[in-house]
Amino acid sequence: MKYNPQKIEKKWQKKWAGQKLAQAEDFAEKPKKYILVEFPYPSGDGLHVGHVRGYAALDVLSRQQRMAGFNVLYPMGWDAFGLPTENYAIKTGIHPREVTDKNIKVFKKQMDALGLSFDWSREIDTTDPKYYKWTQWIFLQLFKKELAYQSEMPINWCPSCKIGLANEEVISGKCERCNSQTEKRNIKQWVLRITKYADRLIDDLAKTDYLEKIKTQQINWIGRSSGTSFNFKVPGLKKDIKVFTTRVDTSFGITAMVLAPEHPLVKDLTKPSEKEKVDKYIEEAKKKSEFERTQLEKEKTGVMTGSFCLNPFNNEKVPVWIGDYVIASYGGGAVMVVPAHDKRDYAFAKKFGLKIREVVVKEKGSARNASQASKLACSHSDAGGAYVDYGKLVNSGQFDGLSSGQAIEKMTDWLIKKKLGQKTIQYKLRDWIFSRQHYWGEPIPIIHCQKCGAVPVDEKDLPVELPYVEKYEPTDTGESPLAKIKDWVEVKCPKCNSKAKRETDTMPNWAGSSWYFLRYIDPKNDKALADQKKLKHWLPVDLYNGGMEHTTLHLLYSRFWHKFLYDIKAVPTEEPYQKRYSHGIVLAEDGRKMSKSFSNVINPDEVVKSHGADSLRLYEMFMGPYDQAINWSTKGLEGCARFLNRVWQLFDKKEKILEKPDKETQAKLHQLIKKITGDISEMKFNTAVAAFMEFSNFWAEEKRALSKKDAGIFLTLLAPFVPHISEELWEKLGNKESIFLQKWPKSDQAAAAEDTFILVVQINGKVRDKIEVKKDISEEQVKKLVLEQEKIKKWLENKEPKKIIYIEGRIVNIVI
Repeated sequence: MKYNPQKIEKKWQKKWAGQKLAQAEDFAEKPKKYILVEFPYPSGDGLHVGHVRGYAALDVLSRQQRMAGFNVLYPMGWDAFGLPTENYAIKTGIHPREVTDKNIKVFKKQMDALGLSFDWSREIDTTDPKYYKWTQWIFLQLFKKELAYQSEMPINWCPSCKIGLANEEVISGKCERCNSQTEKRNIKQWVLRITKYADRLIDDLAKTDYLEKIKTQQINWIGRSSGTSFNFKVPGLKKDIKVFTTRVDTSFGITAMVLAPEHPLVKDLTKPSEKEKVDKYIEEAKKKSEFERTQLEKEKTGVMTGSFCLNPFNNEKVPVWIGDYVIASYGGGAVMVVPAHDKRDYAFAKKFGLKIREVVVKEKGSARNASQASKLACSHSDAGGAYVDYGKLVNSGQFDGLSSGQAIEKMTDWLIKKKLGQKTIQYKLRDWIFSRQHYWGEPIPIIHCQKCGAVPVDEKDLPVELPYVEKYEPTDTGESPLAKIKDWVEVKCPKCNSKAKRETDTMPNWAGSSWYFLRYIDPKNDKALADQKKLKHWLPVDLYNGGMEHTTLHLLYSRFWHKFLYDIKAVPTEEPYQKRYSHGIVLAEDGRKMSKSFSNVINPDEVVKSHGADSLRLYEMFMGPYDQAINWSTKGLEGCARFLNRVWQLFDKKEKILEKPDKETQAKLHQLIKKITGDISEMKFNTAVAAFMEFSNFWAEEKRALSKKDAGIFLTLLAPFVPHISEELWEKLGNKESIFLQKWPKSDQAAAAEDTFILVVQINGKVRDKIEVKKDISEEQVKKLVLEQEKIKKWLENKEPKKIIYIEGRIVNIVI
């Protein structure tokens, strides 16, 4: 019988649909394992091969863990609110609700075609009122605890779409929707006070088993720094410039001050002669996203205000500049420029000809010692580049000779004593702007009353349902399209019964995805977010996998929400996820990102049609290390298809499955069990697939065979990777029960032991050959065998060995 993947896969997908093999059981006696993969945004393009990589990998793990005796929860749902669907709806004229429902059906059909063992009994949809009722409930709890508030905030504004955009909706300073240049505007926004949790979001990472690079991303985004804040007086101005630094020891090296374009003192500091240049610079800065402005590798720009401030340590006049790489919300929006000791400042100083004054040198063995630094004290030289490490102070007045650590302490004390500064802990993290002036999102459950202010909707009135509207395009006023729905907007105040209005801003798509893993645990509960006993049983998530692009903000937001829910006793754990992993992206064959504009997109549906789902799954696991980006390769895909065909043929040959197998093949099989088990647990899927291929080649050799039982073990190992062909061959062996109800095999160390070993042959200590020999070979047999080898004869050149040294089971060394 010829291997026909399409026929086999459809057969087993139908059978599995009625068997409920993937359903998790609440409170089962088996140990629990909650395996979570990021739920997708159901876009009109359907699944892409990047999705497949993540889903297939976690499916391998989930299937293997079920067979290993765990009660596995591997759920799936839809992150369906937000801008992409709304954009598509505006473009096509099809309502977002219809678009979402249609796309979900397409995605689900694709997932089933891949043989993914999701527990569909727990399916969720963030746009379902039964789901977002609890998203709104969480917002109300945040509001009641004063962690949700309204504030005038600078946002990205698209003048063409007449809408406010989140930072993630701005690409290279342009609107993601229409590609128009964005600008900054101050608009009243709902904001979540995530900064209250900054310390816990860093400190509690110690309780998790995240990849170190993911922990680093979290820590860097929060950006906690201990340092010193102090003031610089401005001659002729009553207000001071306040700066924050972690390196107050470098203060005598300050040769400029740079303010953010949004700094409140810019107008007062700008001299009439510089006003035109400053105004133009500020307008250009408004067009850039914060991400663009803060990229370390970008060329620094700036403009002089014409004003000076005074360094409090030496009363020296310091020129005040404006630079867009400085952000108003961090460190007071002002940066002291110390070119000799900061790489960014050094680049800025070199570009604009600022003084570079060295004030810290290496304490011992410095190529730039104190006398050299003294000569450079007032120079414009580059001083050999910025020295950014700690050291000994020079050119620093009364603090000369102190180490950086001593100087930081003494200089901070000096500032405190003079009432010019203080010790400070600073964070890069800012409160989370939560409003969106979009239609397609969760309504914010707040009512605005002229007498009572912002009033929360009564919990019994949740959900506040998103009304169905014909026109969902942005309004001319910049308000959400909901503002036009008079019947929905105009309500009575829950407090005083006066005329009031609903909040018309909606939540960002981050909202529904910040807690979705909790709802999987109890998706049909209409009395609570989830049952407490079920939450206690399943939490924390044992492994959470997704794209690397979501290991910063999404992870941070969901950890913040979870910690808040823990504080109000809605969940039983401080951290939501025990382990966080990420997979590398799949690039096109040409090495570029897959894009319609490049015509290099690989459609998984077409691959399933041409090569079968099992070949696609296997190739996605084999293509390279799971956590690294990798190029798609048609040859690699075809290689995996050939491997599956070879496996099929092995099971089709009677001489390959015998009652009495050869011991070598059996030993290789038990080595394979150990290898595959270890590789799956360590997410080393590519080396696992390579091991399967190596074993199949060995088994295919003449006189190699397995018993029927051992052939079944091989299929059991293979099944999580390629479920369809494994189930079919399992049935062909005469088994009635699904292969996925079998126990995961354990390696027999005795059976895995080889009868042979690789003997390393050295001549005068250099390796010249390797020979496979029997374990029970004697020393005399070893010496005779080695001297008979043609390769060794060549190296000896007819010379008689002085000595032959044999280290049993390992090495023979011939001395000549």
